[in-house]
Amino acid sequence: MEKRDWPVAEVIGTERLVLEPLRVDHAEELAPLLDDEALHEYIGGSPATPNELRERYRRQTAGRSPDGREGWLNWVVRHRDTGDAIGTVQATVRFDGDRPVAELAWVVVAPHQGRGYAGEAAAGMVGWLAEQGIGALVAHVHPDHRASARVAERLGLRATDDMVDGEVRWAAP
Repeated sequence: MEKRDWPVAEVIGTERLVLEPLRVDHAEELAPLLDDEALHEYIGGSPATPNELRERYRRQTAGRSPDGREGWLNWVVRHRDTGDAIGTVQATVRFDGDRPVAELAWVVVAPHQGRGYAGEAAAGMVGWLAEQGIGALVAHVHPDHRASARVAERLGLRATDDMVDGEVRWAAP
């Protein structure tokens, strides 16, 4: 894969979920869903209003990898049966020399937490990335967030001694 030849995200299906590539128009649907004070605190930001979140998503989706050096792939996670948006998964693909490395992130919002959806969505995304030739994975997990650590373990990642912005770097052994 050339550094500027990024794959276009596709719809990914899992047993209970459907992952749709994030588009600007998803901002209206996701902003109120992600307007969760605990979530903002976890990611190190201050609580944002739904309008601020909509604008953030619009900017992020409109500005995807404009220079070709970084690929930002983000999917909306939907429950297969209801169609409800329950979170997002994303991969930021960078190059370590000639090797593409995906930095992973996931979030499932209340009341959908604790059902294994984050792990299922992340595993679906990682499978798709592997099909694209992107097998090197890393994630950053808050040291006190056991659920995210379980997702990282499910993906085959292991905690390292490296800390990035207060989070533990997890990587494939």
